[in-house]
Amino acid sequence: MTAAVDCLILMLKRVHFKPSPLPYILVAPQLIITLVFFIWPASQAIYQSLLVQDAFGLSTQFVWLDNFKELFGDDYYLDTFKRTIFFSSLVAFSSLSISLVLAAMADRVIRASSMYRTLLIWPYAVAPAVAGALWMFMFDPTIGIIAYMLDFLNFEWNHRLSGNHAMALIVFAATWKQISYNFLFFFAGIQAIPHSLIEAAAIDGSGPGRRFWTIIFPLISPTTFFLLVMNLIYAFFETFGIVHAVTKGGPVKATEILVYKVYNDGFIGLDLGGSAAQSVILMGIVIVLTVIQFRYIERRVEY
Repeated sequence: MTAAVDCLILMLKRVHFKPSPLPYILVAPQLIITLVFFIWPASQAIYQSLLVQDAFGLSTQFVWLDNFKELFGDDYYLDTFKRTIFFSSLVAFSSLSISLVLAAMADRVIRASSMYRTLLIWPYAVAPAVAGALWMFMFDPTIGIIAYMLDFLNFEWNHRLSGNHAMALIVFAATWKQISYNFLFFFAGIQAIPHSLIEAAAIDGSGPGRRFWTIIFPLISPTTFFLLVMNLIYAFFETFGIVHAVTKGGPVKATEILVYKVYNDGFIGLDLGGSAAQSVILMGIVIVLTVIQFRYIERRVEY
């Protein structure tokens, strides 16, 4: 009896390991990267947003929140804010819808399926600036093949003069660039669904459309939610190269979204304090948007 009690006491004793520097060494590279490329630039942007500097950086004045007050009192900045929301919504909705359809179609392909999937993934490797230049040449009013086809159909296309045409063009380019990224996740999510569920629904008489909306789409809702967040962040931040290559914010700043206005005011206009304030607002918008989506909308996702 005593031996059994002693054995039980030994089993209940906590196991103590000697302190080792290995975990800290393994985490150190990621911490260094986060500090150097995120924490430090973000802190500098916040600090710069509270200052007013001359174009040459010779004099600096601490103005607290005056830069932010000036931005929210500027009607053009508010118009840029609305334009960015419109642009981001179009890009996110279009890229998610098209990629979901392509993923569903690729899942049904039997012959040469690997070739179809490879062709759909390729655009993801294209840089944003290259993607923008590609679409700019295709829609060029003088030499663009698509512009020539539109002219043949008696539709006058000129994104250099029409703000609506320019906005449509950068939406096309940004959507095309993001389709491959979404396709990878949608296709992987559809492939992970047990075929027995789909076969059982088919035996019960459900058609392809009903099987998709009642079985496949609810089961990939976590993937859809994740991609919604990533596409909004992409539209806010990663479309700078496309806008710069295609329209440079024109014509008459009709395509100047928030991320491009930060560059235009900071590097071209040399308004360093105002540009830093804009970058802080943009960063705050994305953080708040992500927190709201993960904290509240995630509860309605069906896992």
